Amino acid sequence: MDELDNRMGVFHAELTALKQKVKELLEENKRLSIENHQLRQVFKRETTSEREAAGIVVPSEGNPAHVELSPNHEIGLDEGNVAVGEGHDNLTRLYHEGFHICNVYYGHLRTEGDCLFCLSFLNK
Repeated sequence: MDELDNRMGVFHAELTALKQKVKELLEENKRLSIENHQLRQVFKRETTSEREAAGIVVPSEGNPAHVELSPNHEIGLDEGNVAVGEGHDNLTRLYHEGFHICNVYYGHLRTEGDCLFCLSFLNK
């Protein structure tokens, strides 16, 4: 009976370790997916700007084929102007993608629904 109890304890420890490893892998997968998406957007933006600089007109979805840019134009913002609330918007987006934004679990994947710490931070 003691041997069975010991084996159950070992199985429980292994299962706990496996669950933790799966959680870590899911978090890393989500983080890498987001990073991949962002890098694709940067690549697309860079290749588009290089083509425009070379004089090649590339129409994009929902945008006109040619757009006049101001001399100080850089990634949608003129010099000195910063989008107000951009950081809050990014945190909100991260939260809705399933990540914690609170100081307790920042960056970890939310696995059990809403986090009160995150929600209170968003409502500030």
